[in-house]
Amino acid sequence: MANERLRYRMSALYVTVFAHLLVVSITTLVLFWLIKLREGFALKSDIKMKIFNLHPLLTILGFIVFSGEAILTYKAIPASRPVLKLIHFIFHLIALTTGILGVYAVFKFHNEVAIAHMYTLHSWIGLSTICLFALQLLIGLVTFVYPGAESATRARFAPWHVFFGVVIFYMAIVTVETGLSENFIFKKLQHGQEALMVNFIGLLILLFGVAVGLTSVLSLRRK
Repeated sequence: MANERLRYRMSALYVTVFAHLLVVSITTLVLFWLIKLREGFALKSDIKMKIFNLHPLLTILGFIVFSGEAILTYKAIPASRPVLKLIHFIFHLIALTTGILGVYAVFKFHNEVAIAHMYTLHSWIGLSTICLFALQLLIGLVTFVYPGAESATRARFAPWHVFFGVVIFYMAIVTVETGLSENFIFKKLQHGQEALMVNFIGLLILLFGVAVGLTSVLSLRRK
C-alpha cells in the first residue's frame, strides 16, 4: 500500500511539473502572438485591435492559467488545509478579476467599432462560464473560507463544489478554443506563422486541461 501511494505521488508530481511547463509555454506563446504578430495590446488606443487583443490575453491568463493553477496547487502542494484553501481562493479571485477585465475589453472593442454583442457560440459559452465562475467562487467563499460555516454543510457541498469546479474549468477551455477558432473566420488568418501559432496555443491549452484533470485523479488515488 505504501509503495502504491508513493507511485501515485511520483506520477502526480511528474504530471504537475509538465502542467507548469505548459503554463510557461502557453503564456509565452500568447504574448509572442499578440505582441509580435498582432498590434500589441492597450485599453485605450486609436488602433482598435490593441483593445481587442486584451481579450484573449486576459481571458487565457485568467480562466485557463490562474484557474488551472488554483486546481493544481490545491491538489499537488503538500500544505495544511487552511493554507491550501487560501491559495485556492486567491488564485480563483485573480482568475475572475483578470477574466472580467478581458470581457470588458472585448465589449469596449465592439462598442468602438460598432459590432453587435453576443452573437456567437463562443460569446454565449463564455458569458455562461464567467457567471458560473463568479457564483462558484461566492458559494465557495461562504461555505469553505468563511469560518462560521458548519462542517456538515461543507461535507455535503464538497463533492458538488469539485464537480462544478471541473465543469466550469472545462467550459473555460471550450470557450477559449472556440475563440481561437474564430480568429480564422473574423480575423481571416492565413496559412502561415500566425495560423500555426494560434493552432499550437489551442493544442497546448487542451493538453493543460488534460494535465490538470490527471493531476486531480492521481491526487485522489494517492490518499
